[in-house]
Amino acid sequence: MMNSLWIAKTGMTAQQTQLDVISHNLSNVSTTGYKRNSAMFQDLIYQNLRQVGSQTNEDSQLPTGMHLGLGVNVVATSRNFTQGSLQQSGNNLDVAIDGNGFFEVQLPDGTTGYTRDGSFKLDSQGRVVTNAGLPIAPGVTIPADAKSISISESGQVSVTTAGNPTPQQVGQLAMSSFINAAGLEPVGQNLYRESAASGAPQQGQPGTNGLGIIKQGFLENSNVNVVEELVGMIQTQRAYEMNSKAIQTSDQMLAKLAQL
Repeated sequence: MMNSLWIAKTGMTAQQTQLDVISHNLSNVSTTGYKRNSAMFQDLIYQNLRQVGSQTNEDSQLPTGMHLGLGVNVVATSRNFTQGSLQQSGNNLDVAIDGNGFFEVQLPDGTTGYTRDGSFKLDSQGRVVTNAGLPIAPGVTIPADAKSISISESGQVSVTTAGNPTPQQVGQLAMSSFINAAGLEPVGQNLYRESAASGAPQQGQPGTNGLGIIKQGFLENSNVNVVEELVGMIQTQRAYEMNSKAIQTSDQMLAKLAQL
């Protein structure tokens, strides 16, 4: 059996995975705080038919070898955490991180999740929560008689009431950073979990220890570049077609052998 059939098959499978990643990026082009993914490839094991450096006689050795590769494989998806553009929303509970870091969110199982999506809301108890109803950590509760909400660049949450126009602090937004943010585990709903690869979270207030500052009334757009993704889609399509052509050529060569 010709190895080229299986080698081209691995190429088609890898390009299909690449297209899946690109499609996921494009589908999240309007998702607040989304960070684009990219597929990472590596070549498969080689058939060592002629060992490089082996002796041909007593006085000479081979300067090169003969190694036939067996294709390609997708080994990882790497997430790009570059800053997305900030867009003004005018909502007092919308906040964006300008710089490094993640908001902390309390998950239903009691653990902490991390997000760049700052489109917060209030629940029936006045708690500041995500769009999925998960409270931010540490918890911030807005009084029922609050007339205005102010969030400073350092994450201090203050309110004014009808009976007391002087701003009163009711909470503090906390943030975390990771030594390897690309190692975070995505769990959906714009959330990530800590993993062994990401390292432990380094907590702090916004604007300290390398953490970004808070921008109230803004949201961070996805960092997906549509033009770049479409170019990548064209390249993926052409690579898929070339691997398909290799299978067709191998099939034609086998057909010629069958006619002998």
